[in-house]
Parts: sequence; structure tokens; C-alpha cells
Amino acid sequence: MLYYLFQYLEEIVKIPGAGVFQYITFRSGLAVILSLLFSIIYGKRIINFLHTMQIGETVRELGLEGQKQKAGTPTMGGIIIIITTLIPVLLLAKLDNIYVLLLILTTLWMGAIGFLDDYIKVFKKDKDGLKGRFKVIGQVGLGLIVGSVLYFSPEVTVREAPIKDALVETVASKYDVKSTATTIPFFKDNEFDYSVLISWMGPDASKYTWLVFIPIVIFIITAVSNGANLTDGIDGLAAGTSAISTFVLGIFAFVSGNVIFSEYLDIMYIPNSGEMTVFISAFMGSLIGFLWYNTYPAQVFMGDTGSLTIGGIIAVMAIAVRKELLIPVLCGVFFVENLSVVLQVSYFKYTKKKYGQGRRIFLMSPLHHHFQKKGYHESKIVTRFWIIAILLGVFCLVSLKLR
Repeated sequence: MLYYLFQYLEEIVKIPGAGVFQYITFRSGLAVILSLLFSIIYGKRIINFLHTMQIGETVRELGLEGQKQKAGTPTMGGIIIIITTLIPVLLLAKLDNIYVLLLILTTLWMGAIGFLDDYIKVFKKDKDGLKGRFKVIGQVGLGLIVGSVLYFSPEVTVREAPIKDALVETVASKYDVKSTATTIPFFKDNEFDYSVLISWMGPDASKYTWLVFIPIVIFIITAVSNGANLTDGIDGLAAGTSAISTFVLGIFAFVSGNVIFSEYLDIMYIPNSGEMTVFISAFMGSLIGFLWYNTYPAQVFMGDTGSLTIGGIIAVMAIAVRKELLIPVLCGVFFVENLSVVLQVSYFKYTKKKYGQGRRIFLMSPLHHHFQKKGYHESKIVTRFWIIAILLGVFCLVSLKLR
């Protein structure tokens, strides 16, 4: 809203300095500050409200140290992240930008699924919350919308590189095209088009690339949101690692949406994607502000309201900047947590069928509980996971030039 106000003040009223709001860097910096301040200042009030409404965490007995002390801690704190992200975005971002609209939709959609899950757990006293199949239906629905918009919308384009003719020394003009190309990290010729996957169908197969692209988007959103959900098991783990991944995606969005930086780095230029930096900045600020109350000992838990939302947003951001193939590295903590559960369950079922008694790979899954069982304090586990997330984030940034 402020963007349009100051645009009017600059172009019509001719007020000096009003044009500063045209700069993505200025609005992104302001978004971080506002979301951080909002989450710290108003976060405590929201926590007190949740406490007054007796929206407390019901802790299952898993035999973990310090577990009983967490019973009754306010949950559904993901509301803090959602509100303090959306307010700066509505104030500072260009609300007609297709990428910003998709991220707002993702925030509200996944937030609603998570809220319903937490509501059932808290008020209906059902520890299982929303049935798994309904969660998946919600995630698939979002993936269907996001994938369809990214594929069919004329506003989602990439810019073709200029074509140089060595004989006449001319350069073809640059132009924006619809494309399902993505980036393969650490390769010199690093663009991969999803249409290749159905090229065997014939010369006109590219018209049906959406049959491959949309299911891939659905899978990524479902996997990352579930990964974030599984990671949210100890104080500060999900919010901290997500803030690191978000920061890296913010850099990707900024350079991919800037024609000068994209040309210098020789990466895909994605018109209008730079505006996502404003949303990403607000989201990162809200995560850091949430950590003020979520670090050990946590005064609030994000619940599925927060964890599902975080995972959905990160997935959509990665897909929008054509960096979804980096997700296993960028979201390495989510990936390993997810993998630990899959391996544990699969191995248990396999050994039970073969030997008559189920065996385990880890003392407990997800992986962070394994280390708790080994006697590590959760603060040490969280800090070391943060360090790993930082290393993985730096490794992802290196992919910009290391090819």
C-alpha cells in the first residue's frame, strides 16, 4: 500500500525523496525491521492471549528429558509468524506482482490447514489432529494452484539470453518467454527443461509439459512442508533453520530478478521475481522475531500453524526462483529429518515382517530425538543443526559461480 502511495507522491505530487520506495532494497530492509519489531513487540501479547485461551501444548510421553515441563506451553504460535509477515508485505510490496500474490496465498492456505490441525488437537482433545489424508489433500490443492499459475500465467516468464552472430557481429534483442526451465546446480550448462521428460511422446509433446511440471510442484510443496513439520520438535530448531534457508532464497530471488546481477553471474533472469525479496525479508524478520520467544526454554510453540506454513512458503519460493533442485541441500535439515522417519518406519516394518520383531536404525525419529535419547541437551542439538544449516546455505550460494 505504501508503495503505491509513495509512487503517487513521486509522480503526481512531485515530493522529493518519495522515489526511495521504488527500490526493492529499501523496501526489503524496511520489511525486515518492521516484521522483526512487530513479532517481538506484539508476539508477547499474542502469547498471553493464547495462554488466556488455554491453548496449550499436549505433550506425549516419549521418555525425553525436559518433556513434561513443556506441557501447557502455548501453541499455535505460528499465528505470530503469519501476521508479522503479512503486515509488512501488504504495506511495502507490489501487490499486483504474481509471485508476491502466490506467496500470500501460500501463507494463508497452509496457515489455515495448520490452524485447523492445531484447533482439533487443542479444542477437540484429539492428539492426532487433522487426519493425514486431509492434510495431503490441502497440500496437493495448493500445489495444483501454484503449479498451474507458474505454468499457464503469462506473467511468469524467463528472459532468453542474447544470441550473438559471429559473422555480422550483431546481437539479437532480449525477450521474455514462457519456459519450464529450471537450474541444475554445480553444472556449467545448468538449465534443464521439464519438457525433456516427455520428449519421447513426439515433437508436439512440449505442449503437455504441465502433466509433469504440476505433479513435481505438488510433490515439492508436500515434501518440504512435511519436512518442516517433522523438524519442529525441539525449541528453536524449525524457526532457526528456516530463517537461514529463507535468507539464502532471498539472495537468489534478488539476483535472479536483477538483470545486471543475473548477467554478471550468468544465471537465469526471471523478470519481476525480485519483488519476492520484500516478502522474503518480511518472512525472515518474523522468523527471527519468533525465535525471541521460541528459543530454549520456549515460551510458545509454532504448532502446525507455523511449521506447515514455513515449509509451504520455502517450497514455493524455491520453485519460483527455479532453484527447487537445490532443496535437498538448502533444506538439508528438513530433508534429513524426513529421511530419518522414512528409514525408521521402513526398516521397522521390514524387520518385523522378516524376523517377527521390528528393529530400529535410530533410537527415535525424527533425527533430533535420536540425539536427545543419546543424552545431548536440546540447545546443543539446535545450535549444531543451525551451524549445519549455515554451511549448507553457504554451499548453495557458492553454486552461483561454482559450475
